[in-house]
Amino acid sequence: MKQHQVRLYQPQDFSIWNAFISVAKNATFLFDRNFMDYHSDRFQDYSLMVFDGDKLIAVLPANRVEDTVYSHQGLTYGGLILTNKAKLSAVISVFKNVLQFLNENSIEKLIVKTIPSFYSDYFSEEIEYCLFIVKAQLYRRDALSVLDLTKNIAIASNRMEGVKRGIKNELSVKEESNFELFWNEILIPNLASKHNAKPVHTLSEITKLKNLFPNNIRQFNVYNNEELLGGTTVFVNKKVVHSQYISGNETKNVSGSLDFLHHHLIKEVFKDYHFHDFGICNEYDGRKINKGLLFWKESFGAKTVIQNFYEVETVNYSILETVFK
Repeated sequence: MKQHQVRLYQPQDFSIWNAFISVAKNATFLFDRNFMDYHSDRFQDYSLMVFDGDKLIAVLPANRVEDTVYSHQGLTYGGLILTNKAKLSAVISVFKNVLQFLNENSIEKLIVKTIPSFYSDYFSEEIEYCLFIVKAQLYRRDALSVLDLTKNIAIASNRMEGVKRGIKNELSVKEESNFELFWNEILIPNLASKHNAKPVHTLSEITKLKNLFPNNIRQFNVYNNEELLGGTTVFVNKKVVHSQYISGNETKNVSGSLDFLHHHLIKEVFKDYHFHDFGICNEYDGRKINKGLLFWKESFGAKTVIQNFYEVETVNYSILETVFK
């Protein structure tokens, strides 16, 4: 089995890392170092780079906590990032070398949260096979609600009633460059009162990221005249739109604000994209579902796509050497 050079990412690798991410078959802008490093104060970065000679052939966005390395905990998904030329045999070799590197550096476990399949430009499930071979333990499984925008979408009548209420109430949708109104008047109060939680991104963080990725991070608010009723923050990739935050005020059911907003996004703003990822409705490592939230997303025609989370014992790297006959 071929030996590849594996080493830790260093700040001087910024350009070569981002150049690789720009052409990888299963990368999104979340793996750009400008995005990854915005919360570098919270995580001990332990991202890996894999070389075949002088050529970078794979990266692993990651952070370290004691003797465990994680698919970066500040990102929604992760795992091995590969080029579209990567073949299964090469990926097996790469993953073996990654696990061996970790094991030799006193890392006992690797936690991998896979990239949902629809984010990839090409089929990219080599890592799932590798994880099976090394006896990785599946400890979490999330159910994402995803709308296939390339198909004829059957939006349920109850959602369309909300859209009609929005039209009757003369609501309007505006794209905003400023997040302050939505964050302070809608999102933060709702998360605090309903879930005793805060947004993953502070207002200053999302503003900074918007400045770094103006075409990828977009904010849409829905209004009745000048009154803000709700909004959504979306992360836009090459073919996928992801609803990072969705929130409305207490009138959303009466005014139809969120139905009206998302119907507009699906049918007008992002109609030429392939997928709209509404995200999960899960809690407790995927074992509980928010039934009302799931119903709302599926009423738009969203279907279920699975995201898997694995725990790997790095000492099992040697098993990959026995795969080929």
